[in-house]
Amino acid sequence: MSIIKITDQHREALRTLFESTWGSCLMVSRGAVHRLDKLPGFIFYEDEMIKGIITYHLAGKQCEIVSLDSFSENRGIGSSLLNALIELANKEKWQLWLITTNDNTRALHFYQKRGFRLSNIYWNAVDAARKIKPEIPVMSSDGIPIQHEIELVYQKDERG
Repeated sequence: MSIIKITDQHREALRTLFESTWGSCLMVSRGAVHRLDKLPGFIFYEDEMIKGIITYHLAGKQCEIVSLDSFSENRGIGSSLLNALIELANKEKWQLWLITTNDNTRALHFYQKRGFRLSNIYWNAVDAARKIKPEIPVMSSDGIPIQHEIELVYQKDERG
């Protein structure tokens, strides 16, 4: 098992993974369009296979987590990738934040458990995102309408 920084040699494999996982390499958050296969981030490798990916976009000292994928659930892969980015952000003094949608209860649970706090809700923002990326579904697989973007900001735990 190893966590490494994304390099240009990974771009084609990432493009294929993102297209199969997300239906596209495009991710839209707060109206900004990101090409997942072009972003910096980290890859979790195990047995010479990509088991997880985290990508981010940096604007000044603001670091947006754009995507986090674990291809083997409940094994600590997502947590390991997030911890690698938190460590880098702490070193560089970046403010970490992210956007998820109202239906993504797993992400809301995951991030809040790891020190992220709700900071804003952008009502009906997904309607605007669908104009850019029409493949965003109207309903989640759980039957929840996908409508709003929820922003979470990392707040370092006072305990360390």
